[in-house]
Amino acid sequence: MHKLAALTLTLATLGLSSHALADAELALGSTERVTRLFAYPNNCAVICYRDWTLAQTVEHYLKQSVKRDGYDTATVRVTADNQQLYASITGVPASYGKPLAALLKAGDLAYEGARRLNAEGKWAYDWYFFLPLGMALEKRKSVELLHFPPDYSLTRAQDYLDSATTDRWATLLTANGIPAEQTPAFQTIVDIAPVAAPSSAGKDLEGIYDYFKDYQATMVRELSRGEGDTGLPMVAFGAPVRNWLKQQYGVTVTVLGLAQINPVAAVKVPVLGANHPSYIWYAADPENYDGDQARADAVGLKTMGQDLSAACWQAAMGSQPGADPAAQLQRCTQTWQDSQKTQTCELFYTSIRKLSPADAQTQCATPAVSVQLQQLQAPATDAAVTPAL
Repeated sequence: MHKLAALTLTLATLGLSSHALADAELALGSTERVTRLFAYPNNCAVICYRDWTLAQTVEHYLKQSVKRDGYDTATVRVTADNQQLYASITGVPASYGKPLAALLKAGDLAYEGARRLNAEGKWAYDWYFFLPLGMALEKRKSVELLHFPPDYSLTRAQDYLDSATTDRWATLLTANGIPAEQTPAFQTIVDIAPVAAPSSAGKDLEGIYDYFKDYQATMVRELSRGEGDTGLPMVAFGAPVRNWLKQQYGVTVTVLGLAQINPVAAVKVPVLGANHPSYIWYAADPENYDGDQARADAVGLKTMGQDLSAACWQAAMGSQPGADPAAQLQRCTQTWQDSQKTQTCELFYTSIRKLSPADAQTQCATPAVSVQLQQLQAPATDAAVTPAL
């Protein structure tokens, strides 16, 4: 028996508490398995952008996870023995490897789907197989259901949470009281297509979901588990994802609409519909309104109010497990679309229009914008095309 596997057995035999810090050990599998599940090499085209070994690549993502779980002093070491790879993580609970093992097991299902997709000639040359690596494994607060990750999160960043989409949503969580360093715990992502692709690939990817049904169901079931019969809150971003949710779970969620799913019979998961985080750049683009800046601003302001309300709900539900989803949503919409709508306006003009805080304040005080702010609670308008920026 490999020494790491033997240590794992010893720890389990001793019955150490999952809260006690100890060495977590995990057999990752064969070199072949780890190579495909970690998309190795992440960024090579003759010359490697980062010339890492397979072990270094795995260590990179595991270090992201332990940091996002709050184990700042933890260390990660990946070793190979007889074509098998093993991970040793110090300074974390002995059970820390369990959620990672579950992710990789789900990854095997995703790989089989991608392999079949390619065998049938439906895999595009500029797609990359990419699992949600490097996210919080243990201290999850909520789940984000999205369409697909952007290609540069893999090839440039090697960070699933490094994208315009995730960065923007993190700022909205921060605006709702979540410290910046804690936002990754709220951004545990399940992409219904585990494929890193260009932002223009959304329509093409909508036709491949059935290849990943087992993976999708497994990820939603595993990542939405909370304490007891209360599942982690989930936000469904964008029309393609909300349509998928209806097909798979029979629930209809509009923007700022609530539903409940039961990935496991006894576990109730509250789900909120939301705009795709990057939709606001599409919605607020004057080119979509024949150059009408005022109309673009009006739609952008409404979208910002919806997005801040959704992030507020996510922050509240993730911070208060078991809270009433409807009551929290009512409070959040009242906050961002009524009592604090001036702040909503200023955030729109500083973050989307890139005005200075002083100029944004001036803009929001104009009569024309004041009229637009009175209409923040108008019905939602989410685009069917939601680019993964």
